[in-house]
Amino acid sequence: MILLMAQYLMNFMSLLVWKNDEDEDPGFTEKNKTVSSGLSKEEIYRLRKKHVANACILFYDPDPLQIVRAQGQYMYDELDNEYLDCINNVCHVGHCHPEVVAAASRQMAILNTNSRYLSHLNSTYSEQLTSLFPDPLDTVFFVNSGSEATELSLELCRVWNDATDFICVDSGYHGHTRSAITVSNYKFGHPRGIGQPDYIQMMELPDTYRGKYRDLETAGEKYGAEAETLVENIRNRGAKVAGFIGESALSCGGQIILPQNYLKTIYRTVREAGGLCIADEVQVGFGRCGTGMWVYETQGVVPDIVTIGKPMGNGHPIAGVVTTRKIAEKYRLNRPEYFNTYGGNPVSMAVGLAVLDVIKKEKLVEHAHQTGTVFLQELKLLQQRHDCIGDVRGIGLFLGIEFVKCRHSREPDENTAVSVKKFMYKNKIIVSTEGRYNNIVKIKPPMKFDEANVAHFIKHFDRAISEVKS
Repeated sequence: MILLMAQYLMNFMSLLVWKNDEDEDPGFTEKNKTVSSGLSKEEIYRLRKKHVANACILFYDPDPLQIVRAQGQYMYDELDNEYLDCINNVCHVGHCHPEVVAAASRQMAILNTNSRYLSHLNSTYSEQLTSLFPDPLDTVFFVNSGSEATELSLELCRVWNDATDFICVDSGYHGHTRSAITVSNYKFGHPRGIGQPDYIQMMELPDTYRGKYRDLETAGEKYGAEAETLVENIRNRGAKVAGFIGESALSCGGQIILPQNYLKTIYRTVREAGGLCIADEVQVGFGRCGTGMWVYETQGVVPDIVTIGKPMGNGHPIAGVVTTRKIAEKYRLNRPEYFNTYGGNPVSMAVGLAVLDVIKKEKLVEHAHQTGTVFLQELKLLQQRHDCIGDVRGIGLFLGIEFVKCRHSREPDENTAVSVKKFMYKNKIIVSTEGRYNNIVKIKPPMKFDEANVAHFIKHFDRAISEVKS
């Protein structure tokens, strides 16, 4: 039996090996064919347009990028062209990291089932994960996506205070499910969005470059003080505060770094009103900021609930809600049992453990700080050479470059941002644009991104701006 299992595992692992031998892989020699499918890019695109909902968009459509493999901070198209990936915060420790791949493969060959069976992987990962949080955050629910994590975190708040009303942040994004959309202005504020529900209050985006408060020493408290007015609005409609939800750094909002004392001011107000405070770390957690595992730590606060996802599984669908035992018990006593078919399954737990191990062994938090510091410095030097760069901001490997038509008026320049993005794509560097005016180039690469990659990026980014503005 053991020999049979070993053989099965070896066969399974062999499927993961990339073939470079043209004789063994005839698809590789034909430039208009993919390595694996035998279909041309045009055929694949036609099939997608025919069968996949058009609401599911593609990068660079109508000439989309077809990726067939990836490694570290690099992705490869069907012609084996190499692209530097500057936006994939999901493959956190690097695309197809061998230790993560091996962990998933080993466990898949042994057991994968739902989480109602006792599993040493579930218990071990729970212990290791919660040890990364301060007291009293010692309890975890496992789910499969950031959207699921948001759904559960909102329900924990509703149960805690028997309340319905939430406070969120302008341009925030917390997921695509119904409840997640109601606290995500990025979604409900879209021209085709559902609009702001009456049980949602929204705080102004704490933007110290474009917003009304720009003094870094006082902006956090001034932006945060708005929570008092919003709590009063909730009371005036005869309701109670369930909680506040906010990203520890806003990604879709334009790579916004929260000013000091912002969360501290909001948390105090919300807790005085009986609500709970949720820190959304789905996009930025697990060391990306370079100062610690969680970005909320830079604000000097301890949330009541933390949602985590994306980098947690390095591309494998795993997410979680970390909270206190007291909050989790209140939920247990007032709701049916919580059961998630795939949340916390053995394969996901094995992947999660491998990701934590790689972060520690490869010192990726320290690496993010060192590389991010160099990156930010180089971008600021570019800012001095190009007047169209209005602002450069970021922390660790979470950076944003804001383009403007005029530094004095700060009028956003979407055209330049988009044109620069297209130039970078032509030069095999993947970036994206974001923000309310789509004028911000955002950078959040795999954590393997190094100083050589920084130099390569800066060289082409400089050329891109020069060409676009010539």
